[in-house]
This record gives sequence, structure tokens and C-alpha cells, in this order.
Amino acid sequence: MYEMRLRALAKINLGLDVLRRRDDGYHEVRMIMQTLKMYDKITIRKMKEPGIQLKSNLFYVPENESNLAYRAAKMLADEFQLAQGIFIDLQKFIPVAAGMAGGSSDAAAVLYGVNRMFQLNLSKRQLMERGVKIGADVPYCIMRGTVLAEGIGEKLTPLPPMPSCKVVVAKPQISVSTKFVYENLKLGEVAAHPDIDILLAGIREGDLHKVAANMGNVLETVTIPHYPVIAQIREEMMRLGALNAMMSGSGPTVFGLFDDDELAEQAYSELREGSLARQVYLTGIFNRG
Repeated sequence: MYEMRLRALAKINLGLDVLRRRDDGYHEVRMIMQTLKMYDKITIRKMKEPGIQLKSNLFYVPENESNLAYRAAKMLADEFQLAQGIFIDLQKFIPVAAGMAGGSSDAAAVLYGVNRMFQLNLSKRQLMERGVKIGADVPYCIMRGTVLAEGIGEKLTPLPPMPSCKVVVAKPQISVSTKFVYENLKLGEVAAHPDIDILLAGIREGDLHKVAANMGNVLETVTIPHYPVIAQIREEMMRLGALNAMMSGSGPTVFGLFDDDELAEQAYSELREGSLARQVYLTGIFNRG
């Protein structure tokens, strides 16, 4: 196998709660992750000479070890002492620094692709064990679907499929540092935490309205005060007919769930024509299988 073409799918958080800050600086979380039908396109090719090369369609995306996809390829190349090199063509469509795990999903796709291309025979579990060394979201991006994530995000429990719906995604013209958000999270001052158990019940019952009504993200308490445009986009989505809208991850991307295709398409069009968001997408839920 000389070349592989892969899709690295985006994610949203239907619920995100932070339980505590650990002594090592990491945060214990409890969150429900969901894959979307939005993706980066990745092509992996073998090279005669050893080493890693990465090229992207975006000038501001790093093409060295600062890129998680590059690090994923190098991890396996070093571990298995691959005689041939790996070239990665990364076509980015998932918004960057947006709370949608684009970089982690790219890394997950590269781990999967290099494993297949070089016949390393690593199981999905073994890929996930390596992926967590690259980033906390990488194991989930290997698993994909509807998942309860705990610990620092590496303890994953597959859930029944999320009910199908349309999803409108909007990112304002700002980028948010995940490190900044977690460093400024004051758990002692958080008045209300999302009820992850009610969300889990809604998913297990296949009740889209119950899921939407109980979405919550504790990180909004940090990000929205610094970037009010996030709340403005959320309110606009609600006005346009979303069952609910919320920031994904540490932001700044906002997503809205719609049970009506026409309303979703209208919301997509109006947000694209407006000035609040720089990037707007209309997509849907991706489930395993």
C-alpha cells in the first residue's frame, strides 16, 4: 500500500463538566462527546527516505512537531524504526483552535493510517494507548461516535447512538487557548454544573429534545465573559429555531441542534450572511457502524 486517503472527523461536546483540578495540573472531566459529519482530508504516502514531511492547505498550520498529525506519524515511525518515510498532505476544513478536536482527529487518522499502511498490526486499544500521549482527545477521535469521557478525557465508555439531527456550527473570528480557559476556570465560583446523568438518560432513551434541553458546558463561565460574541451567536441560533445551542469544548465554536431541516438551512444561511461568525457549517451527527 503506497497511499491512503482518510477523513478526520470533528467533534462537539453535548455536555462538559469539570470536577476538580488534579495535583499534576490536569483537570478531571466528565463529558459527552459526539462526532460530526465534518472532516479534514488527509492523504498519507510512503517516501523512500526515512523521516516525516507534512504539508497543509493553511499557511498558519504548523508543518513540524507542533502539529499533532506530524507527532503521531513520528511516534510510530520511531517506535517501529520504519525504513521508509511518511508524507502527510493535510487539507484542513475543521476550524482551527475551535474546540472541535481538529488537531486531535488529524492525529487519530494518521495513527490509524500508518498502522494500516505499514502493517504494524496494532489494535484499536493499542492505538488509543499511544494516542493519549499526543493529546487527551486523541483516543476518543480513534473511537468516535457518542461517548462518555472521564478522567482527563481518556476513560471512554461508548454510548448508544445520538438521535439524528441537523447541526449548525459557527465560529467567530477569534481563537481561544484551551490552556487559558482551564487556567482561568474557578470551580469554586461555578454556580451550576451540567447534569451529565440526565444527558446520558436522554441519549439512552433516544430522546433528542431531552438531550438538547440538558446540554451544558462549564467552560462557558470562562470563555463567554472574555468573548461575548459566543453568547451572541448562541442567542442567534436559538432565535433561528435551534432546540438548544452551546459552545463546544473550550470554544469559541458554537453549535446548535435542529430537528427541522428547513429551519437548520435557514439558520445556516442567515448566520453566513451575518457578521457574528466567520465560518459557518451545516452538518449532521455521525455515529459508529
